[in-house]
Amino acid sequence: MSDFAVEARQLIKKFPARPGTGDKPIEGGSASSPKKKRWQFWKKEPKAMFTAVNGVDLQIQRGEIFGLLGPNGAGKSTTIRMLCTLLEPTSGTAHVNGYDIVRQANDVRRSLGTVLAGERSIYWKLTGRENLEYFAALYHIPTAVAKKRVDELIERMELKDRANELVEKYSTGMRQRVAIAKALLARPPILLLDEPTLGLDPQAARRLRELIAELKQEGHTILLTTHYMEEADQLSDRIGIIDTGRIIALDTPEGLKRRINQKEIIRLEVSGWQEYIAENLRAMQEVENLVARRQAETDLWEVNMQASNSRAVLPRLVESISQNGTRLVNMNIVKPSLEDVFIHLTGKALRD
Repeated sequence: MSDFAVEARQLIKKFPARPGTGDKPIEGGSASSPKKKRWQFWKKEPKAMFTAVNGVDLQIQRGEIFGLLGPNGAGKSTTIRMLCTLLEPTSGTAHVNGYDIVRQANDVRRSLGTVLAGERSIYWKLTGRENLEYFAALYHIPTAVAKKRVDELIERMELKDRANELVEKYSTGMRQRVAIAKALLARPPILLLDEPTLGLDPQAARRLRELIAELKQEGHTILLTTHYMEEADQLSDRIGIIDTGRIIALDTPEGLKRRINQKEIIRLEVSGWQEYIAENLRAMQEVENLVARRQAETDLWEVNMQASNSRAVLPRLVESISQNGTRLVNMNIVKPSLEDVFIHLTGKALRD
């Protein structure tokens, strides 16, 4: 048995590129050449390949919560799907609980409890209890054991009062709790939670984070992906940041934040923001990694940037912003957060 709960070495996954994104024309013609006929299947032009995951190396210790972060399109979801055997790698190797994800896929699945973002993994036309009983039967859990385990999980997930209602009547948070209960039915040593609090209200998200922390204390290894930086910071023992298909940083949350301690983070609130202002600010030599985003349901924009010497640059910042109807509402200089590290490393906000 491996010392690591999850271990990947030079994991690569390639997909055929979509038409118009880099496919090369066949030799002797052009992409617009009328000579090539679609029915000439024996002369198919070679498909260009897109590399979604490009040599990922990863070791997750037993009993830790490992956060995997990346902007949209960075290769995070593809990596997750290879580790849980939904996709086969193009090359490279990975082991989950000591089992090879290709040659021992069934053993990998028995070692994993998986909750994937955006996938309906439970049946809405069954009750919460019926869902758990159904999946317990699929996992070949003996009937007496399954009944006791289902009762325990319903109690733990705070679903007892509504366990016999159809899942379609549940809130998003309740459905997520049923999905996690399903993942725990077979008592797997490793849990793969892909954005578990996505779409939950603050109270439900807080309860779910508490549950994840409890599961770690019980000895589970947890691979967590999330779009919420505070959640990753709060829960993760270590964090890997993936971008353009590669792990570009891996450390504890505090270790990652120490990487940019020499930088000062300037955080502004601005009304009447214009994109040309961002271009002017980026042109300043002292300003790095500027990210502007509109605050929900307001006309205010939050503008974050990094600078080596904020005092030297602030007068010019204020002058550049306070013109043509744009107004500086608030300004702070703060310590680097995990999100600031992420922007520093990738040049993007997490959802870019």
